[in-house]
Amino acid sequence: MKKKILFITDNFPPEVNAPATRTYEHCLIWSNRGYDITVITCVPNFPKGKIFDGYKNKFLQIENHNGIKVVRVWSFISSNEGFFKRTLDYISFGIMSFFIGLFFKTDLIVATSPQFFSAVSGSILSFFKRKKWIMEVRDLWPNSISAVGAINENSILFSFLKYIENRLYHSASKIIVVTDSFKEYLIKYHKIANNKIGIFKNGYLDNSLKPNENIISDIKENLNCKNKIIISYIGTIGLAHGLRFILETINELKINSNYHFLFIGEGAQKKELLQYTMKHSLKNVSFINSMSKSEIINYIYLSDISLVNLIKSDEFKNVIPSKIFENIAAYKPILLGVDGEAKQLIEKYNIGIAFEPENKISFFNALENITYLQNDIDFKNNCDLVINDFNREIIAQKMLEFIIN
Repeated sequence: MKKKILFITDNFPPEVNAPATRTYEHCLIWSNRGYDITVITCVPNFPKGKIFDGYKNKFLQIENHNGIKVVRVWSFISSNEGFFKRTLDYISFGIMSFFIGLFFKTDLIVATSPQFFSAVSGSILSFFKRKKWIMEVRDLWPNSISAVGAINENSILFSFLKYIENRLYHSASKIIVVTDSFKEYLIKYHKIANNKIGIFKNGYLDNSLKPNENIISDIKENLNCKNKIIISYIGTIGLAHGLRFILETINELKINSNYHFLFIGEGAQKKELLQYTMKHSLKNVSFINSMSKSEIINYIYLSDISLVNLIKSDEFKNVIPSKIFENIAAYKPILLGVDGEAKQLIEKYNIGIAFEPENKISFFNALENITYLQNDIDFKNNCDLVINDFNREIIAQKMLEFIIN
């Protein structure tokens, strides 16, 4: 009989953010290895808080996604902005995923962050179903929401969330983390046993999507950026991503028109960034709405450089943004505004240049120096090494062995 795994996640395709992609690819690999996978998630709506075409926010709907049973439950839906509404969104999904989860048989429960009300659901389901549960930690809540100023770390609410965080870590049978720093944090501050924690980093799975050269040519024509160096940021445009700093640097240092910056995605700060761009008449900046993976691939390939940026915070020294791997697979140098493990990664493999977060001169110097990498004879080989070392199929298989054994 197939072993059954119940996976609880707030994000899942057709959403295209990193959490949705990681969960789907891991579940797909496990399903292909003979496991019976059921995913409980909500109606696709991220990041705009608008329900995707073809879906309704109903009490329950079940679909099959390449062999994975996907159970979508009702939740309060909000755009990715506003702490109170987003919290209602998270809590409602936590409650509904728990209730619906009671009716599905399973041998093991996996619940994933970054918002840990999914993990709360997994923990309570574990108690009622008398099954072990695994907590996947992709973001350190509530520390990360404190880092962007969404909650005061001296508040009662923050202390309460820290209490829940600690209880979740200790109640889980095993914990999956995505960086070495996360594991060190859990051991040092929450006294979690070393052998209870497995490190399974983000990576890349070849999905065989290929760019369309004709479409790429048309995009460049429409954006009036042929024969220019194109720097793209693709992902959530939120408070944590520090893109206001990028625009201010473009404006104040008068970065020349040989560069064209693309910002592709949605998020809480997009409206403010659009207003800043219009106010200062930035001609070498374009904003493009979020799109499907099959469309995004063309923008990755038309770009010369991939921008990966976060605000300056010690909390973000612990992360390795997954967009690094998608762009390296297309042989695009990484212009990185993140310290810590992400910086160590690109410097170890020589696949990009890091600048000090929120340092305008450092950003400008890195921008001026990064173009040499594309002509570096070893750059392509370095990218291949990264894709080999961070092969998501291998990572998913090792993660499966860790949680099952």
